[in-house]
Amino acid sequence: MTTDAWQQARAALVTWWRRVRPRQAGRVDAALVESRDRVLTARRAGDEDAESHVVAAWGSRLTALLRDDPALVDGLRRLIEEEIAPLLGHESGARTGSHEFRAEASGHGRVYQSGRDQHIHGP
Repeated sequence: MTTDAWQQARAALVTWWRRVRPRQAGRVDAALVESRDRVLTARRAGDEDAESHVVAAWGSRLTALLRDDPALVDGLRRLIEEEIAPLLGHESGARTGSHEFRAEASGHGRVYQSGRDQHIHGP
């Protein structure tokens, strides 16, 4: 959120949101700008965890959107893979945040968890 690619990533997300939820796009754009401002202000105050918290909040927001409309999953995946991920420069930048996974399976259930890419091939 504090890199030069931020404006491009924000524009891509807002454009996508405008296609899937046009009435919400303006509010989403304003919320993204506010989120970035919050992170920058917190960093100046020495709070290095602020970005992780904001990113987690946006993750929750996107998860709720997908829960309400699962048909959006493929479009969001394409947006992330084709437009946003290339802006991140995976090899050059440090990642922020952490993930905690918890799962419980019973009977013959299986649990597959991953913090990044996971490829599962049929039986």
